[in-house]
Amino acid sequence: MARLHVPIRLRWADLDAYGHVNNATMLRLLEEVRVQAFWLDESLVGDEHAAGASTAVIDARPGSDTITLVARQEIEYLAPVPYLRQPLDVQLWLGRIGGASIEVCYEVCSPIGATPFVLYARAATTVVLVDSASGRPRRVRDSERQAWQPYVAAPVEFAKRG
Repeated sequence: MARLHVPIRLRWADLDAYGHVNNATMLRLLEEVRVQAFWLDESLVGDEHAAGASTAVIDARPGSDTITLVARQEIEYLAPVPYLRQPLDVQLWLGRIGGASIEVCYEVCSPIGATPFVLYARAATTVVLVDSASGRPRRVRDSERQAWQPYVAAPVEFAKRG
């Protein structure tokens, strides 16, 4: 299974009074990673070779024809994330590509090369693609599906609730 590895740096302000990353901050970090992985970088717009080789195929700039909405999000915390100077390694893949939505799966891990390896959290976000003019969900385009297909694998398995 192919995964995207997106490094994300923590800020001192990301910590709460207990000295670890706050749960609301974790949502922000996952959002930042998701945007880096799937939304177009303005420096790549118009560069067919760079954009074609990337998973960043959603044009979410102001005035674009697509907006994205989070329909569902779940996080399972496995260990507190302390302040680290090296970026966390957030691994992403798609658990599902639907008609108008994608399920983004994550594992938030210790920095690459750090020992011991720590899996801090696993998460999943369902994102719906919406036509900005009509406000209605729009179909995943063939170009998007093609760019993302190598990263489709089994969705996150969360611990069962008793």
